[in-house]
Amino acid sequence: QVQLVESGGGLVQAGDSLRLSCATFGRTFNNYPMGWFRQAPGKEREFVAGISWSGGTTAYADSVKGRFTISRDAPKNTVHLQMNSLSPEDTAVYYCASHRTPWGTMAGPNAAQYDYWGQGTQVTVSS
Repeated sequence: QVQLVESGGGLVQAGDSLRLSCATFGRTFNNYPMGWFRQAPGKEREFVAGISWSGGTTAYADSVKGRFTISRDAPKNTVHLQMNSLSPEDTAVYYCASHRTPWGTMAGPNAAQYDYWGQGTQVTVSS
Protein backbone atom coordinates (compact mmCIF):
# COMPACT_ATOMS: atom_id res chain seq x y z
CA GLN A 1 0.00 0.00 0.00
CA VAL A 2 1.36 3.35 -1.02
CA GLN A 3 1.39 5.88 1.79
CA LEU A 4 2.78 9.30 2.57
CA VAL A 5 2.67 10.33 6.22
CA GLU A 6 3.44 13.90 7.26
CA SER A 7 4.52 14.95 10.73
CA GLY A 8 6.07 17.91 12.53
CA GLY A 9 3.27 20.43 12.37
CA GLY A 10 2.14 22.44 15.37
CA LEU A 11 1.41 25.80 16.92
CA VAL A 12 4.28 28.26 16.96
CA GLN A 13 4.82 32.00 17.25
CA ALA A 14 5.82 34.34 14.47
CA GLY A 15 9.54 34.11 13.84
CA ASP A 16 9.82 30.52 15.02
CA SER A 17 10.89 27.50 12.98
CA LEU A 18 9.37 24.11 12.25
CA ARG A 19 10.61 21.05 10.39
CA LEU A 20 8.04 18.97 8.59
CA SER A 21 8.76 15.39 7.58
CA CYS A 22 7.08 13.12 5.05
CA ALA A 23 7.68 9.40 5.44
CA THR A 24 6.94 7.31 2.36
CA PHE A 25 5.88 3.68 2.13
CA GLY A 26 5.00 1.16 -0.53
CA ARG A 27 6.75 2.72 -3.49
CA THR A 28 10.30 3.50 -4.52
CA PHE A 29 9.78 7.17 -3.75
CA ASN A 30 13.46 7.83 -4.11
CA ASN A 31 12.89 7.56 -7.87
CA TYR A 32 10.27 10.31 -7.90
CA PRO A 33 10.33 14.07 -7.53
CA MET A 34 8.47 15.19 -4.42
CA GLY A 35 6.61 18.33 -3.49
CA TRP A 36 5.09 20.19 -0.57
CA PHE A 37 1.80 22.05 -0.91
CA ARG A 38 -0.33 23.93 1.58
CA GLN A 39 -3.94 24.97 1.92
CA ALA A 40 -5.13 27.76 4.17
CA PRO A 41 -8.79 28.10 5.23
CA GLY A 42 -10.89 29.46 2.41
CA LYS A 43 -8.03 29.32 -0.08
CA GLU A 44 -6.94 26.96 -2.81
CA ARG A 45 -4.11 24.51 -2.36
CA GLU A 46 -0.83 26.10 -3.39
CA PHE A 47 2.63 24.88 -4.23
CA VAL A 48 5.29 25.50 -1.61
CA ALA A 49 8.42 23.61 -2.67
CA GLY A 50 9.60 20.76 -4.88
CA ILE A 51 12.68 18.58 -5.19
CA SER A 52 13.97 16.37 -7.97
CA TRP A 53 14.39 12.63 -7.56
CA SER A 54 18.12 13.07 -6.98
CA GLY A 55 17.73 16.02 -4.64
CA GLY A 56 19.93 18.11 -6.88
CA THR A 57 17.22 20.49 -8.06
CA THR A 58 14.76 22.40 -5.93
CA ALA A 59 12.03 24.96 -6.54
CA TYR A 60 10.14 27.28 -4.22
CA ALA A 61 7.14 29.53 -4.25
CA ASP A 62 8.15 33.18 -4.11
CA SER A 63 6.36 33.56 -0.78
CA VAL A 64 8.69 31.08 0.95
CA LYS A 65 11.93 31.53 -0.97
CA GLY A 66 14.81 32.19 1.39
CA ARG A 67 12.85 30.96 4.43
CA PHE A 68 11.95 27.35 3.57
CA THR A 69 14.25 24.53 2.51
CA ILE A 70 13.17 21.21 1.03
CA SER A 71 15.44 18.19 1.28
CA ARG A 72 15.26 14.43 1.03
CA ASP A 73 16.87 11.62 3.00
CA ALA A 74 17.07 8.76 0.54
CA PRO A 75 18.10 5.98 2.98
CA LYS A 76 15.09 6.84 5.15
CA ASN A 77 12.67 7.44 2.24
CA THR A 78 11.78 10.75 3.82
CA VAL A 79 11.32 14.29 2.57
CA HIS A 80 11.70 17.30 4.86
CA LEU A 81 10.58 20.90 4.78
CA GLN A 82 12.56 23.20 7.05
CA MET A 83 10.54 26.33 7.71
CA ASN A 84 12.21 29.37 9.26
CA SER A 85 10.99 32.87 10.08
CA LEU A 86 7.39 31.71 10.10
CA SER A 87 4.63 34.27 9.86
CA PRO A 88 0.85 34.04 10.39
CA GLU A 89 0.49 33.96 6.59
CA ASP A 90 2.14 30.53 6.65
CA THR A 91 -0.75 29.07 8.64
CA ALA A 92 -2.18 26.17 6.64
CA VAL A 93 -2.44 22.43 6.33
CA TYR A 94 0.75 21.20 4.68
CA TYR A 95 0.72 18.22 2.34
CA CYS A 96 3.53 16.25 0.78
CA ALA A 97 3.01 14.66 -2.61
CA SER A 98 4.79 12.36 -5.01
CA HIS A 99 5.16 13.33 -8.64
CA ARG A 100 3.69 10.79 -11.07
CA THR A 101 6.76 10.68 -13.33
CA PRO A 102 9.88 8.88 -12.07
CA TRP A 103 13.38 10.21 -12.63
CA GLY A 104 12.03 13.71 -13.13
CA THR A 105 14.33 16.65 -12.64
CA MET A 106 11.66 18.94 -11.27
CA ALA A 107 8.62 18.78 -9.04
CA GLY A 108 6.70 21.87 -10.14
CA PRO A 109 3.59 23.70 -8.98
CA ASN A 110 0.98 21.79 -11.01
CA ALA A 111 -0.88 19.64 -8.49
CA ALA A 112 -2.31 17.47 -11.28
CA GLN A 113 1.20 16.11 -11.89
CA TYR A 114 1.24 14.45 -8.45
CA ASP A 115 -0.47 11.13 -7.92
CA TYR A 116 -0.01 10.34 -4.24
CA TRP A 117 -0.72 12.69 -1.34
CA GLY A 118 -0.36 12.58 2.40
CA GLN A 119 -3.16 13.38 4.83
CA GLY A 120 -1.65 16.72 5.79
CA THR A 121 -0.24 18.28 8.94
CA GLN A 122 -1.51 21.51 10.48
CA VAL A 123 0.84 24.45 10.93
CA THR A 124 -0.48 27.40 12.90
CA VAL A 125 1.57 30.53 13.41
CA SER A 126 0.37 33.06 15.94
CA SER A 127 1.30 36.74 15.81
